[in-house]
Amino acid sequence: MTETLPLPHGLSTERDAGPFAPPSQIARLREARPVCPMVFPDGHEGWLVSGYEAVRQLMADTRFSSRQDLGVIHVPYETPGMPAATEPSPQMPGLFIAMDPPDHTRLRRKLTGAFTVKRMKQLEDHIVDIVERQLDELARLTPPVDLVKEFALPVPSLVICEMLGVPYADRENFQVNSAKFLVRDQELDEKMAAYGAMTTYLAELVTRKRAEPGEDILSDLARDDDLGIEELTGIAFLLLLAGHETTANMLGLGTFALLEHPEQLVELRTDPALMPGAVEELMRYLSVVDILYRYAAEDIELGGETIPEGSTVVVSMLAANHDPRRFDNPDSLDIHRKARGHLSFGHGVHQCLGQQLARIEMRAGFEGLLRRFPTLKLAIPADEVKLRTDMNIYGVHELPVTWTETAG
Repeated sequence: MTETLPLPHGLSTERDAGPFAPPSQIARLREARPVCPMVFPDGHEGWLVSGYEAVRQLMADTRFSSRQDLGVIHVPYETPGMPAATEPSPQMPGLFIAMDPPDHTRLRRKLTGAFTVKRMKQLEDHIVDIVERQLDELARLTPPVDLVKEFALPVPSLVICEMLGVPYADRENFQVNSAKFLVRDQELDEKMAAYGAMTTYLAELVTRKRAEPGEDILSDLARDDDLGIEELTGIAFLLLLAGHETTANMLGLGTFALLEHPEQLVELRTDPALMPGAVEELMRYLSVVDILYRYAAEDIELGGETIPEGSTVVVSMLAANHDPRRFDNPDSLDIHRKARGHLSFGHGVHQCLGQQLARIEMRAGFEGLLRRFPTLKLAIPADEVKLRTDMNIYGVHELPVTWTETAG
């Protein structure tokens, strides 16, 4: 297998083609062989899947397991940009994102009612109010300010805390520890310490909700006797982490991308009707959740290749979303593009449960920011923006911005 086009040991996932484009080496491999054998630094053989059609097919095929307790699947980074295989991780209760059917089906089904399109639409006005209040706070500050700290992170944190019934006053606990958990290059004990701190807090919270439930998603789940405290804690961890980290990074990185494309930013400000399509295009273009892992539970044909049972499969969502076989001129941002069909929310049984919530938050966030701050601009050169290349969810660590007149 490794004689046919192995990835070199020096394969890098660093974004050397710019802050918004796939790594040049992965882009070249996608063009040459969308389903490509690879060798990890320790000699472990696996596969890289980077073509749009192959990724879409893989995500829909549950024979590519999401479980982390099978074979070699949990793959952190030993050195910057270099994937390395480890021993199997234990199955964590409640983390249905790392489960296969029927276990995944059982837990996800308990949440589908909380995230229906109808229920999300009912929340839309309230989310707009949260955005506007945060923009009021931003307008009171003297620029330059860090847009991540003052806007991109607070908005989805406030929303998910209200939905789950997590006290917003406790945000420092979960924001700090979720950030630590997502650091790419770190020792496993450091990652597990952050995970342990969050789950200890959340176990106490769901235990209280089981005793005295309120009107929130975690209370609804706590009323379900079929779920134990460990499962409730795992579900809470997943929803809280995914509910603020992904959208926060989209708001920060998306604003950076729009500021780097000022003509399109002006179009969006003058014609808010373009915003829904622009959000889809930003999701495709930025792909903040890039590298995913699967495990071949049997021999599987994919993209003209046979992936043997037991193989670790590395999936590049960013490369797939920038595949010229699917999107014309894919490395360019185009808010007029029909980007529906992008894979940023996943595909198949693991497609993002909160995608409608994320869309509403991004539409409200970008629309409000552009309307209230018409002269918004970067306060530092673009090449000095600190990118989250060290994190498992991409974005910007900080986005210093300024404006030249009073926001209204």
